[in-house]
Amino acid sequence: MAPRETDNNPTEADQPAAAQREWERLWEEGDDDGAGTAGTESGRPAKADAEPETGTEPGDDRDADADPSETADADNESSGTADDNSPPPSTPAHSTTDDVVTPHLDDERIAAVRRVAAAGRRWRNLQLAGCAALLAVAMTAGAIAIGAAKDSGAAGVAVGSSAVSPELLASGSLDASIASLQAHLRTQPKDFDGWATLGLAYVEQARTKGDPSRYPQAQAAFQRSLKISPANENALEGRAALAAARHEFKEALTYADQVLKENPYSERALCSRIDALVELGRYADASKAADLADARKPGVPVFTRYAYVHELRGDVTTARKVLEQALAAATSPGDISYVAGTLGQLAWNQGDYKTALNDYGRALAADENYLPALEGRARTQAALGDRAAAIKGMELVVSRYPLPQPLVELGELYESRGAEGDKAKAEDQYALVDAWIALARANGVNADLDTALAAADHGDVTSALKAARAEWARRHTVHTADALAWALHVNGLDKEALPYARQATATNYHNASFIYHLGTIELATGHKADGRAHLAKALKLNPGFSPLGAAKARKALEATK
Repeated sequence: MAPRETDNNPTEADQPAAAQREWERLWEEGDDDGAGTAGTESGRPAKADAEPETGTEPGDDRDADADPSETADADNESSGTADDNSPPPSTPAHSTTDDVVTPHLDDERIAAVRRVAAAGRRWRNLQLAGCAALLAVAMTAGAIAIGAAKDSGAAGVAVGSSAVSPELLASGSLDASIASLQAHLRTQPKDFDGWATLGLAYVEQARTKGDPSRYPQAQAAFQRSLKISPANENALEGRAALAAARHEFKEALTYADQVLKENPYSERALCSRIDALVELGRYADASKAADLADARKPGVPVFTRYAYVHELRGDVTTARKVLEQALAAATSPGDISYVAGTLGQLAWNQGDYKTALNDYGRALAADENYLPALEGRARTQAALGDRAAAIKGMELVVSRYPLPQPLVELGELYESRGAEGDKAKAEDQYALVDAWIALARANGVNADLDTALAAADHGDVTSALKAARAEWARRHTVHTADALAWALHVNGLDKEALPYARQATATNYHNASFIYHLGTIELATGHKADGRAHLAKALKLNPGFSPLGAAKARKALEATK
């Protein structure tokens, strides 16, 4: 249930005590072996300023004794559900029912959000504090970084379980499915398939709602499943999906390969393997894996990944053809909205705004609240010059789904408008990116790529470079190459940046931002003809690729005539 303002809300001073009482109530309702918020010490939520978790090895038994079903009904209800009644950022982060306070997160985490987001910036009193608290309960990665694992809608969590039917999990009623699973597992705690299904549902909930606090709960559910039935397929598939969501791609690949040794036709493992290879920058291997998956288990999840592998290599025609085939095969609203939204993003990348709007319209016809389509539509409206509609649409998105990319996009829209107060509004969005990154790290997500991308343009450039170097040490993708190149550029290290910028564009991936970055770095290193050619190419490909970047590209071209 979305938080709402009511006349009987407690004052801000009353909230910490109320939050602590609520956590104590949830803790007391846990079982004897430590039920609470899984994945944190003593069932308490992790602090936002904690160090990010390192990659776990397969079989790691952290959280094995925590009971994720006991984070129960109140926690599930307050997880930031994206409904039509979600509040704007200025809404206080609590709600009341019959005068009983139900805080959405404990006071420690709210305080941590404020500490991190306030570093180097000034919070704007209650309005921004309310937005930070909303952020703490409404957050999505899944695909946190650009190019992160591409799941195919709610159907991706459907696995066999006596507790809940696959159809229910695929129907979009994810919260109801989780509640049903939690109730079932309290009475049938030895149902290892049920635990695996619950873990997958938590991963899906984190992906669709941007709530990384679900990842420790998912991990605990998989651990419980494997404790009851070691090496069971559903739990190992879930561990692969969880590792990918946390950007632990080597571990994701290991788990996927382990499943495929026993079941070469596991759709989920085949898809996880493609995702992991893509995110490790092993594009040739990813292409082979996509071909194999298409031969073994053709269908919407495989089609979308097959298309993305081709898009990364510049084959937009094949990517669109495959996605249209996937859309024709899609039947559930989740699959339809996901595939149509992906088609919209593909069209937008090519600067085909009319097609993009049509595709986003198809996605929203299947699910009017599908947030990636709402975000894509707002981005396309901005590119077409309808800034008012774009800002209104992006404000709706970030009020429900405050991920780094839409937060940055909204901030840049404010900056490009330049009205009174817009600069402060933009800074608020950039501050919330820092808060999101802190919470993601506190829940085991590697957020270095997000840090590098946001901080390079709108934060601490030294932190951007540190994060980009750390991410490049883990994996060599076009996205990490671009992030490192740009972080080096904003730190004045253009000669070092140039090889990375060229590597980011070497696969012929049609990304105007990458090409703009390359052109800018070429100009800075004295390659005037190449720089001008690439800036012109970026603007020809996608003239509205960024509210601020496109304007800077035009200005640079004019200045170098």
